[in-house]
Amino acid sequence: MALVSNRNSRPFRLPFTTLPWVDIIKFLLVIVALSWLLYRGTERLGYNWQWHRVPKYIFSFEGSKLILGPLMDGLIVTLRICSWSLVLAALFGLVTALLRMSDSFVGRTVARGYLELIRNTPLLVQLFFIYFVLAPVLGIGRFTAGVLALSLFEGAYASEIIRAGIVSIDKGQWEAAHSLGLSAIHSYRYIILPQAIRRILPPLTSQAVSLIKDSALVSTVAIYDLTMQAQVIISETFLTFEVWFTVAAIYFVLTVALSTIADILALT
Repeated sequence: MALVSNRNSRPFRLPFTTLPWVDIIKFLLVIVALSWLLYRGTERLGYNWQWHRVPKYIFSFEGSKLILGPLMDGLIVTLRICSWSLVLAALFGLVTALLRMSDSFVGRTVARGYLELIRNTPLLVQLFFIYFVLAPVLGIGRFTAGVLALSLFEGAYASEIIRAGIVSIDKGQWEAAHSLGLSAIHSYRYIILPQAIRRILPPLTSQAVSLIKDSALVSTVAIYDLTMQAQVIISETFLTFEVWFTVAAIYFVLTVALSTIADILALT
């Protein structure tokens, strides 16, 4: 429990408000405008839309039994990859942030080297290096290699977010914790991190959204995630626009759901 409670403080809001139905109308107008532009573009290309063929790749029924299509199978793999990667990225980020603020020269050097290496090389190169170089040595599969690459990449950015949140805590909180005789571990656990979480949750949510979108790169190492399944369907059916728009909508739902959950947690 934090020593200083901020429950009575309210988040800053802009001095003007908008009615909900006005926002809904604006959103619908944007959708209509984009749909019109898409229709005009495909009309000039002479593309023949075949949306009626898409549902069977999402799900179908055999009698009363629900059968998941390849896109849903890929979505399940994507969710597994993202779930493991989010947990490991948070762990890597926390450990790296604590090492950077520690008194250990070796710890700070290792954390700094990790950050510079990860942040200054492309994720795709890191994924290939882990899959083609480290995976055979360590004896790990492509799924584990993909999760490890995503976790290390996103963890480097998460560490800076976590460190900034910890540094932003008032120095008096540390002094109060020390005056109570708390160790460094207990100070982080009961005083510092509970206060820092509220501050780092929004940027961490943005990083988690980036992780979900970056997870599409694991298809390059033959992991049959949502993107890979879409590529297979397109190669067989040539439903290029329909399938990619469907995949984009699924990713959109995932990221919006994650952002909504984070907003709810921030208000509790």
